[in-house]
Amino acid sequence: HDAIRWTATDSRPPPRNLHSFLKDPLDLVDMSVVTPVSPKILTLLMIVQDHNATRRVLLGRKKRGFGAGYYNGFGGKVEKGETIRAAALRELHEEAMVEACDCAHRGMLTFRFDDNPQPWQVHVFSATKFTGTPTETEEMEPKWFSTDQLPFDNMWADDPHWYPLFLQGLPFKGDFFFTNTTTLVEHEVRILSEEQFALLPSVDEIY
Repeated sequence: HDAIRWTATDSRPPPRNLHSFLKDPLDLVDMSVVTPVSPKILTLLMIVQDHNATRRVLLGRKKRGFGAGYYNGFGGKVEKGETIRAAALRELHEEAMVEACDCAHRGMLTFRFDDNPQPWQVHVFSATKFTGTPTETEEMEPKWFSTDQLPFDNMWADDPHWYPLFLQGLPFKGDFFFTNTTTLVEHEVRILSEEQFALLPSVDEIY
């Protein structure tokens, strides 16, 4: 394949001229992993801002349910009759009581679990402006972190592998395989060209 395979643990920096490497948009499709089960569509939105000469990101500590105790972005399941982008905005408001003024699609993550036949397809968004005050809810406890001091020890095991790309503003796609729900055993993260990014599912179509 001509696609770049780069992760945060790679000693090489992300290549500057991505298009010289990413020649075939269809390389986005990994035919080595095929599943007949339709994925569960989810969202993840993080607010990233420049603040007092530093860069910060708003995360939330999950208070209950799946992933309780972990810090994560804000998001959840896309409901029937709404778009993926609308779901991302709705979940942010429900979990942190703020409204994003901008919402940019940044990448897609696919998660597969040995104890769950249905894969998760998670669409990642960023926002830089919002209205309201981040407020603790029954679901999440919001907290600002400097981007160079993210609590990776208290986050999902996949996060260190794609957050660097997210914070650099690079389009990306990640595939992650977990055993026992939380043990990451295999992963691949790709930087996408414009052509490859355009092949991702639309976030503005109603589901």
